[in-house]
Order: sequence, then C-alpha cells, then structure tokens
Amino acid sequence: MSIRHLTLHQLRIFDVVARHLSFARAAEELHLTPPAVSIQVKQLMEATGRPLFEQIGKKIFLTPAGQTLWAASRDVLGRLEQVSQEIAALEGIEKGVLKLGIITTAQYFIPHLLGTFCVKHPSVDAALFVGNREALLERLTQNQDDLYILGQPPGHINVVAQTFAENPLVVVARPDHALANRSDIAPQALAAFPFIMRERGSGTRLTAEKFFAEEGVTIQKRMELGSNEAVKQAVAGGLGIAILSAITLRAEITSGDLTALDVKGFPLERQWYVMHAQGKHLTPVARAFRDGLLADRPKPSPLHDIYHND
Repeated sequence: MSIRHLTLHQLRIFDVVARHLSFARAAEELHLTPPAVSIQVKQLMEATGRPLFEQIGKKIFLTPAGQTLWAASRDVLGRLEQVSQEIAALEGIEKGVLKLGIITTAQYFIPHLLGTFCVKHPSVDAALFVGNREALLERLTQNQDDLYILGQPPGHINVVAQTFAENPLVVVARPDHALANRSDIAPQALAAFPFIMRERGSGTRLTAEKFFAEEGVTIQKRMELGSNEAVKQAVAGGLGIAILSAITLRAEITSGDLTALDVKGFPLERQWYVMHAQGKHLTPVARAFRDGLLADRPKPSPLHDIYHND
C-alpha cells in the first residue's frame, strides 16, 4: 500500500492516538473500540512502510517516522479546518461551529450566555467542554477549541486574553461556625481552623495561597477536592472553611446552608478572561461570541447577594 492511499479518517485517528499516546484514550475520545483504532493505525503503518509507535514497558512513544507523520497530519487537518472556517465565513455568523472550553467554576453562568447566543443564531452548532484548569490548558496547547474561559491566564502559554467580568473570591463557612457572626476578621484568625482546598493547580487555590503568603498566614489544609460542589458539601458538613468564587455560592447562601465570612482583605478581586492561543484565526462565530462577552460585560457575581442575604 502506498502512502498516497492513506485516508483522512486514518490521519484523524492517528492524530488523536499521537496526542494521547494511548490507544484506549484515543478510542474513548473518538467513540470507537480500541481494536478499531488499532486496525486503522496498522493500515496507516502499512501505507507508510515504517513503524509509527514503539512500546517501552507499558508506554508507547512516537518513532521518528511517527513524529514526522504527526507533524504532517496536523498540517493537513489544520488546513482543512481553516478551509472550513473560510467557507463558513462566507455565510457570516449564522452558520458554523463554536467550540468553547470553560473552567468548572464558569459552568454557573457561561452555559446561560451560550444558550442566549445560540437562540439568536439557531444554525450555529456549539460544543462545550467543562474541565479543571489543567485539562483546559492541555486543550489550549493542542488547539482543540476556539475560545477558553478561565479565571487566570496561563503564564507559560502565549495567549490573547481579555477580561469581561468580575470573579471575586470569598471565605465561606457553615452558618454556625465560630467566625460566622464576627466582623472585620483578621486573616490570621483563619489559621486556627481547618481549610477545604481546591486541587493543586486550581486558579482559586493559586489566588488564595498567594494571599495567605503575603499575609504571613499558615493555614491548616484538611483536604483537597477537585470540584466546587465537593468543597461546598464538605464545608456544609462541618469539615472546615473554604475560599470559593462568589458565583458558586448563590444557592447555598440563599438557602442558609452556607455563609460568607467578613474577613479583612476579602473579597479577593479576580476577573473572568476569554482567551485563545496567540496566532489563532477565530471564526466569525467565535469572534461574535467573544465580542458579545466583551460588549455586554456580564456581572455574574453580585456581592450584595453574598454578604447581605435577607
């Protein structure tokens, strides 16, 4: 079989396997069985006449031929995506695909804004990925989405980032906590109580740790949890206090399950960012969604609702 006989389908499968360096993970993403993925890669290897992967222990790695083919496949698939975007551009923003990646905290308001956008443009197909910061940055480096919503731009990736809304962080506890009815609480007072922390790498955690380091406060880290909902449940269960984005707390504050503590220096001021990789060519649909965020300047976290719940 000649390399001229390879197919785009095979290239797309190979691209995903090369990105994950795992046939199982590639099969999961592609909604195929691992044997089906293996067959396509095997046919591709027959077309190139060279091994594309080598296995060392339990891990697979790209061979030099595999690395060369992966670079070529990304060029081909990237050019096809650009052609698709250029064709869609001829029809304006009424047709096209919007791929959006958002941090888990943004799921409290971005789906609503996306829904409003899709109602205005019903022929637009939207794909929404929700994940933690690490997953979002991996997708950004792989150019898997058009736009990303994060609470803090990455320091090691070149991006175009613009702020579009406030994202304040507050200290939250059970209503019967020892600090619940106090005012102007010194940050040092928090050192006496266990903290429920978000996972390492979380933007919320990075901001909280920076604040405590500047204040010279060493907190008691009782546990680390990977989602806002898990943190809130732990706090409501009396396991400790936490720092969370105000947007995540409306329901619990309103119901009286949680309360925001009046700590000096809080709320910590943060912003929501809409961003994309430097040099990325945005489709008309992606530009329209981004420009809508920047123009409307949504305010998803009014602090009055958090600190003055009646």
